[in-house]
Amino acid sequence: MEAAPAPGRIDVSARDGVLTLTLAHAGKLNALTAGMWRALATAMRDAAGQPSVRAVVIRGAGGHFAAGADIGEFPVERGSLDSVRRYHERIIAPALRAIDECPLPTVALLQGACVGGGLEIACCCDLRIAGGSTRVGAPIARLGFPMAPAELAGLLAVAGRAVALELLLEGRILDAAEAHAKGLLTRVVEDAELEAELARTLSRLAAGAPLAATLNKRMVRRLQRPEPLDESELAAFFSYSDTRDHREGVAAFLEGRPPVFGGDASPFQTEEDR
Repeated sequence: MEAAPAPGRIDVSARDGVLTLTLAHAGKLNALTAGMWRALATAMRDAAGQPSVRAVVIRGAGGHFAAGADIGEFPVERGSLDSVRRYHERIIAPALRAIDECPLPTVALLQGACVGGGLEIACCCDLRIAGGSTRVGAPIARLGFPMAPAELAGLLAVAGRAVALELLLEGRILDAAEAHAKGLLTRVVEDAELEAELARTLSRLAAGAPLAATLNKRMVRRLQRPEPLDESELAAFFSYSDTRDHREGVAAFLEGRPPVFGGDASPFQTEEDR
């Protein structure tokens, strides 16, 4: 007799260069347990070290993305000042950081509930593709606590000050259309079209050079810091010109054929990007 699956888990699957992480917690709208946060961090760090993976998709099981953290764990996991800080800084923050710093393109596939911790995860992804049923919000003030700094950073980067404060102060839950209009979602399609739109998105990602994607992601992060780029950073960035992918992209264009990228590394990449 097979053992019953864990009440909350991250299901990991890989196919055609795409690593899919599925948030699964039946009966709780995929609310994230401490174990799920840890598993998510591990899976994201592992993804960066797999040369065959070209993109990562994070999605939820059962018609929902995630309804935040599992509040049922709070008396145990965050019952004191020390445990609250540990929960946010050593359990949630590493998972969000692993998503944000992943050198691969990341896609959040959203439908149903995407609130609290679910929204934090989605905001750390590069793209947020949503079905019309998606509902977005962070009504944690009703639970008597604010959004921790490492978690607020991702929401603020995507939503901006005005929308972030609207969500946190009013506790509103936005439908997909309003969330898209306010910049929280990359695009919205009917739920029935969600899988097809994901396939189109992944096809577009696969058509680009992996190295270019990594460099674009890294430079976007770097340019969010106020200090100007120094000469060593510029020299390292432009070293992509010596790579096979760069030569292949130009040659393919001139020859009128689709490029075949190998995803080679450049001196700009560090070991964590390979």
